[in-house]
Amino acid sequence: MDFFIANTDLHWFNQLKTLNPEDVNFWQPGGTMRFKAIPEGAPFLFKLKYPIKKIAGVGFFSSHSLLPIDFAWEVFHDRNGTPTYEELYRRIDSYRSISHKLRINPNIGCIVITNPTFFDEPDWIPTPLDWSKNIIQGKKYSTAIIIGNDIWNRVQQIFQSTSIKQTYDESHTYPDLEQTEEKRYGKEILVKPRMGQGAFRIKITDTYNRKYAISGEKTLPVLEAAHIRPFEKEGPNTVENGLLLRSDIHKLFDKGYLTINPDYRIEVSSRIKEQFENGRDYYKFQGHKLVTIPQAPNQRPSLKYINWHNENVYQG
Repeated sequence: MDFFIANTDLHWFNQLKTLNPEDVNFWQPGGTMRFKAIPEGAPFLFKLKYPIKKIAGVGFFSSHSLLPIDFAWEVFHDRNGTPTYEELYRRIDSYRSISHKLRINPNIGCIVITNPTFFDEPDWIPTPLDWSKNIIQGKKYSTAIIIGNDIWNRVQQIFQSTSIKQTYDESHTYPDLEQTEEKRYGKEILVKPRMGQGAFRIKITDTYNRKYAISGEKTLPVLEAAHIRPFEKEGPNTVENGLLLRSDIHKLFDKGYLTINPDYRIEVSSRIKEQFENGRDYYKFQGHKLVTIPQAPNQRPSLKYINWHNENVYQG
């Protein structure tokens, strides 16, 4: 099993330790580099920077995206590791050169981590002996080598010997981990990671290439990740239970005034006109096929969730 140990800011760590969040944004200030070191679902360990130099927590890698800083704040708020947007902006801008300030390039790197756990100080793990002071971002390890195996065993021991409790609803697990958890992590794995709400929004946004599912429009600030079967109605935070919709269409979809049928065509309820004496802007979509859907079959809207929405939400 591969995992990543990342240099971690103490202020970020302390802010998030008090929140007990379901997911966090481990941001990169540069806003230009992609993170491809480990696969989705792999462990991501937090190593506090100098002078502490100890591993103080762990989460699971969900996705990486380059996003405008205001959008990152909208999705994660204080789960960015700062109490306010102004502080997040100031901290990221302080890392940048004069020619690369946020006003010039507003994008930041967002490593989305789900199910983070922040250890108490007595449980912090010493930095591996092969760790170089020249490592800026972090380093990938494998349990196939002695050092990596020792570190991961220490993480397992912390879960076993402390009062840390990890409870995850198995219906909300990553689909690719659900069937391969034992193969990927081994029988000793103590947690089953699930995708949080922030991770879900980022995953849907990028899976749909930041394009509105109905028209292909790319105005990111008004695009939202919609659940087909609502989360509060046992709908999972998975790509096949999501659509990228414009905010007004999202509301109509959630309230049952609009749906999609099994061949991905749009159905608009007559109740919009009956109840509001309007709806011309929405009836023009009637019968149109979604312009944007994921290319991978296992990421497309699932028929079982579409059918559920039509039977339980849509006011046809």
